[in-house]
Amino acid sequence: MLRVLTYNVRRCLGLDGDVSVPRIASVIASCRPDIIALQELDVRRARSFGVDQAQEIARELDMKHVHFHPALKVMEEEYGDAIITAAPSCLIKAGPLPGMTRRPRLEPRGALWVRIAFGGRSFDIVNTHLGLGPAERRAQAAALLGPAWLGTEASETPAILLGDFNSLPGGRVYRRLSGRFRDAYRIAGRRAGPRCTFMSRLPMLRLDYIFVDRVLSVDRIETVSTPLARVASDHLPLVADIAVAN
Repeated sequence: MLRVLTYNVRRCLGLDGDVSVPRIASVIASCRPDIIALQELDVRRARSFGVDQAQEIARELDMKHVHFHPALKVMEEEYGDAIITAAPSCLIKAGPLPGMTRRPRLEPRGALWVRIAFGGRSFDIVNTHLGLGPAERRAQAAALLGPAWLGTEASETPAILLGDFNSLPGGRVYRRLSGRFRDAYRIAGRRAGPRCTFMSRLPMLRLDYIFVDRVLSVDRIETVSTPLARVASDHLPLVADIAVAN
């Protein structure tokens, strides 16, 4: 069973105003994931004390394989998303997703695609963080499902698409993605726990998702709402146990 976790860590800035990498790492460690997809990480940014948060979280968790994509880069300071794995993994692709040309000040968005060897099989993991505007999100979802990303010919390697989609269930982006993948919550059925991931202190919105290929099964999925998780970031982590269907 492959345990995957997605978590928007908001540059490790908690609701109490403290920036704490160890606290985020403790939340993650309590879930014992094999694969970690993180959004909103700071790397060498002054506001976060110059720390490479992706590497520091991996070090805290004793996980050796770290892949980071900066959606935003200014001089040496970077901000973006990461995939961290315990088992061997390799980068397939990292790059930007389309924004709105008429609104150049919108935060840049990207995606990160990693292949991991686990339990004698390979899995493709794609981590993303979509934009805040509906038109922006639709363009980004279309790009992810297009030939540059996951719209290539059928692969023998099953894929998991996860991250912060800034979208509600039933919306246009959700419907488009669930036409290609399956929402892990729908597969888990009665084995699913709480769904909402935002705002962490009083979660009322479901913005973070794990979508899986149709050859995969989901044994369990839930948000993690421990007292520590409720203060460590403005999102709650989402964790799922995934296997190849019989």
